[in-house]
Amino acid sequence: MTVSDGTYRPLADRLRPQRIDEYVGQSHLLGVGAPLRRALESGRPHSMILWGPPGTGKTTLARLVATGADAQFIALSAVLAGIKEIRAVVEQARSLRGTRDTVLFLDEVHRFNKSQQDTFLPYVEDGTLIFVGATTENPSFEVNNALLSRARVYVLKSLDAADLGSLLDRALSDGERGLGKLGLRIASDARELLLAAADGDARRMLNLLETAADLSTPQDGGRSLDIDTMRAVIGTTYVRFDKGGENFYDQISALHKSVRGSDPDAALYWLCRMLAGGCDPLYIARRALRIASEDIGNADPRALTMTLEACAVYERLGSPEGELAIAQAIVFMACAAKSNAVYTAYKAATDDANSLGSLEVPLHLRNAPTRLMKEIGYGKGYRYAHDEPGGYAAGERYFPDAMPDKRYYVPAPRGLEIKIGEALNARRERDAKVRGASGS
Repeated sequence: MTVSDGTYRPLADRLRPQRIDEYVGQSHLLGVGAPLRRALESGRPHSMILWGPPGTGKTTLARLVATGADAQFIALSAVLAGIKEIRAVVEQARSLRGTRDTVLFLDEVHRFNKSQQDTFLPYVEDGTLIFVGATTENPSFEVNNALLSRARVYVLKSLDAADLGSLLDRALSDGERGLGKLGLRIASDARELLLAAADGDARRMLNLLETAADLSTPQDGGRSLDIDTMRAVIGTTYVRFDKGGENFYDQISALHKSVRGSDPDAALYWLCRMLAGGCDPLYIARRALRIASEDIGNADPRALTMTLEACAVYERLGSPEGELAIAQAIVFMACAAKSNAVYTAYKAATDDANSLGSLEVPLHLRNAPTRLMKEIGYGKGYRYAHDEPGGYAAGERYFPDAMPDKRYYVPAPRGLEIKIGEALNARRERDAKVRGASGS
């Protein structure tokens, strides 16, 4: 749609809320009495970071901040701008100081490096700028602590189906800024498909709607949009996934915890979510190897073997056939007995290895390949376990002489570790008898 000056403006831009009551979603921030709404209505806004997925209204909120304060609004993108542009904004803000505030909106603030982010600090500190940054990445990792301490963080959420449906209805009925003049009617199944394909992103939904409206069929003085047209416009299903950002790590964490929690269905869902979003299957397979050792361990050693085999299968078959082997390994691990005994033991032993210093290896445990080494006692008194009853040298010590015996590995009462625990307990009883008899 073109505006009065002949330029084209996308539907998503035309429907951008002009006041807070038009804003859809984020009721936890903008509901009656909510913190951000109070700040907007007071006319005295503060610097802030808006953190949330794409299409949740971060830019619109920044504009409303400026509107509510009757402030000059300047928008920059961290992808395109640099320190030169920031300095120019500061000069504009200084020229208005005392007569009008300036709101600087920086989209994708996480793209600025530390020195670029530091540029804002003195001007936010002295009130020259009201800074509003927008990011899809966790500010805890991507925004300097100094800047975070001067700006309040607001977390925006993906829009739900009700919010998206409300916005869709507005787009269809608004004759000034929306598509109301078209008389566009959408079939119920096409509507449901559009809302699902939006995936919580209002801008994506409106862009799809605008494209679909252009392809809709003229009918009875209006236009009709059916599901086949909507399918053609949407194309491949879109699933939000950032291949390295917080959303990536949240999903792999959900997969890991689903396996640890013995829920094969949830584990499969998160696996398929990541694959649908374009995650490298081998990355998931490598993480599965870690899960096999960390959360299953010796309760079912087959988990590690099966996951290694799944990696090999994927490398041989590639996509899409190879993913099934990874799914098989994930389901097996979710259903397997769980034990973190080896993981816990490894961490405890690592702590001792790092903290106790370079304790000497006992002489009886040292190899003696030369005559000199034998003469000074290397290997003296060592008991060859295979020559002992049951293949076990009861009472023998293997820790450094200056270190007390430690018990790092405590088998879980699940799976194969039940038998491992029983065997270890029997050996310890033999050790106690031998050491008691020798008085050691």
